[in-house]
Amino acid sequence: MEKTTQSHRTLGRSGIEVSALGFGCWAIGGEWQTLDGQPLGWGKVDDEESVRAIRRALDLGVTFFDTADTYGTGHSERILGRALGKRRDQVVLATKWGNVFDADTRTLTGADDSPAHARRALTASLRRLDTDHVDLYQLHLSDADPERAAELRDTCEEFVREGLIRGYAWSTDDPARAAVFAKGPHCTAVQHTLNVFHDAPELLALCEEFDLASIDRSPLAMGLLGGRRGTRPEPGDIRSAPPAWLPGFGDGSGADPAWLARVDALREVLTSGGRTLAQGALAWLWARSPRTVPIPGFRTVAQAEENAGAMAKGPLTTGQLADVDRILGR
Repeated sequence: MEKTTQSHRTLGRSGIEVSALGFGCWAIGGEWQTLDGQPLGWGKVDDEESVRAIRRALDLGVTFFDTADTYGTGHSERILGRALGKRRDQVVLATKWGNVFDADTRTLTGADDSPAHARRALTASLRRLDTDHVDLYQLHLSDADPERAAELRDTCEEFVREGLIRGYAWSTDDPARAAVFAKGPHCTAVQHTLNVFHDAPELLALCEEFDLASIDRSPLAMGLLGGRRGTRPEPGDIRSAPPAWLPGFGDGSGADPAWLARVDALREVLTSGGRTLAQGALAWLWARSPRTVPIPGFRTVAQAEENAGAMAKGPLTTGQLADVDRILGR
């Protein structure tokens, strides 16, 4: 059963307790790209600052870290494993599989939804993370075939029996696909997009029905809800050449004025109680459902401190939730 306090949550039916806030480790993977040169990272990164930020987050009570094998083509996992070191047992580690990449050129080369690749990918992730198990293993192919996904769900159950993982999830915004994994005994969560601008009532209902956690990616709308204004993203940042699925950044020259206007309209509600804008966006997620675990990205100690500081301020009120809906015309 879900255990909820202001600072802690339980990952669905698993009984695994985590901090109410997780940290997403996409950005600390550094630069990587598609075969045709499309950036997939968040630009250059300082590995020493990443390590300091992870350790600072730990000191501030963050116990859930989410990464993927493909972030920086393995680099994010290596940095996370290095930063945690002997404190590995203090945290809940989540990673993802399904993509294929060339680490030498930092290039995404394809996808592989076979059970054999799942085992190869898990073995490689364990090595990079310097651990003997992953707490939450997530399928990273959002539009994988549901029949194949049922096979992968069974493969994950094998991993659980072998002690290689404790639970699993699908990272997808499709409730029907998420339901395929949800039928597995050790499925504990769904990872999906959820933020003030992008609600996901069907997925939250699915989490309620199957007793799953909602792991919330893009909780700050790729920086728009973190106070990012109209500056041009640096080359190598995915927001400098935004793909079709990434709203709010237009042609890559900076945040869209229309999106910034929506942020400004929400500012008073989100910054109530002494919160920063980012902290208010996280507070909205906690108020939205007792099952939510947002995973904002970070690259600096300052960002880690700001994000972790949101836990002490807790969720928005029911009235403030209604205010957000009214302002956005929902």
